[in-house]
Amino acid sequence: MTEISLLQLELLFALIWLACRIVVWIRKRRIDWKREAVLLLMYVNLAVIIRFVFFPMSRVNGKVQLLRFDPSAVFPFKLNLIPFVHLLEYDSKKELLLNVIGNTAMFIPTGVILPIIYKKLNSFWKVIGIGALISLCIEISQLPFFERTSDFDDLLLNTLGVAIGYLIYKLVLNLIKRRR
Repeated sequence: MTEISLLQLELLFALIWLACRIVVWIRKRRIDWKREAVLLLMYVNLAVIIRFVFFPMSRVNGKVQLLRFDPSAVFPFKLNLIPFVHLLEYDSKKELLLNVIGNTAMFIPTGVILPIIYKKLNSFWKVIGIGALISLCIEISQLPFFERTSDFDDLLLNTLGVAIGYLIYKLVLNLIKRRR
């Protein structure tokens, strides 16, 4: 069994992000610092999502628990493709609300940041589509970790968060336009 700490996973993510950015800088032969600052917002957004998706909220002895990979425990995958089944299984309304609000709120920044970074993402459906793809990639990436569950409800709630974020983006954009 392999155990991965939050620090190790975040460091791996940071190295992959930096390597991708360096490749872009080399290909373009310049660095657009303004764009990099905006992209840094997406990096932070994704780092926070990684934290809460792969490492449970609960702590043991004040420590964030490790992510465990055990090839012998991967199959069968923990996968829920039926909407709203797991939402009905929570022991308390507090746990249910934490899951619903957490999965939605975690992706609100994604819906705000995507159209800022990519000007071609200029419609609700384009942003929703990309946000849903990001969420789907995250759900698929959980499959090899036997303590994590890939859940269709999470995909729906994450996408709802992206939609709310995009609506906030458009609202702020319209307010700015009106003031001018």
